[in-house]
Amino acid sequence: MFGLTSLGRCLALPMLAGALLVSPAEAKKSSVGGLYSISVAGFKIGKGTLALVLQGNAYSAKVNIEPAGIGTLFSTGKGGAEASGWLVGSKVVPSKYRMASHASNIDFYVNLSQGSGSIRSMEVAPQFKPNKERIKVTNRHTRNAIDPLSAALMPVGRSRDSFGPKACSRKLPIFDGWTRFDIKLSYEGTKEVSGRGYDGQVVVCKARWVPVAGHRPSKESVKHLAKANMEVWIAPMGRDNVLIPYRIAVDTQNGRLLVEASKLNIEGDGSDQAAR
Repeated sequence: MFGLTSLGRCLALPMLAGALLVSPAEAKKSSVGGLYSISVAGFKIGKGTLALVLQGNAYSAKVNIEPAGIGTLFSTGKGGAEASGWLVGSKVVPSKYRMASHASNIDFYVNLSQGSGSIRSMEVAPQFKPNKERIKVTNRHTRNAIDPLSAALMPVGRSRDSFGPKACSRKLPIFDGWTRFDIKLSYEGTKEVSGRGYDGQVVVCKARWVPVAGHRPSKESVKHLAKANMEVWIAPMGRDNVLIPYRIAVDTQNGRLLVEASKLNIEGDGSDQAAR
């Protein structure tokens, strides 16, 4: 994630328009501060922090990733990202996204500005090398797409749908600056979790990665990821109709990649969950 692996860039914690209809003093506020552990095949390779604030319909999010455990022996990769935008009903409408990371002696950088569903400005480094096989990313692919961090926010239309099939009934159209792909979620069930800052139910969603543009179809990594078993557990972020990832599991060529909350501090209106 964010410089640790190319897969992580695609699935950043994976896997986090309109105006406020209430004044700032009246707007409900929810926030999450989280620590996440990252492991592959049972070996811890990294750790991450997440800070997310939802004020009325406006959100801001920040994540930082760095090597940890056995990952410090093999990688100097580290980085972070920031995103902001709006929630409009059950949709996420990003306005800004910035990511910077360093891995394998290469600096990666993305700066996106969006409005009305379109990319208004974009800076990306490094650029892909020309390749005839690579599927070109067009304006059609980026319209109404969301960045990897904004994708961590999963609103539902009604609070009563937060722990049912509608929580997972969604397709996340993600553009990371280089590639456009979909994450298709489907409902698997619920589980009870406790002891990491959130005590209660999480919704278990089966996930599937679908390449759209920016990729090379013949690459083995693309073929494997498109067939890989993936699962996402999501939990309320202090407001019952907005959920965020609690756990992400992906079967990779090197073993199971697991991104899981190790400590959460959830505060907000509309939730009876207290910080632990």
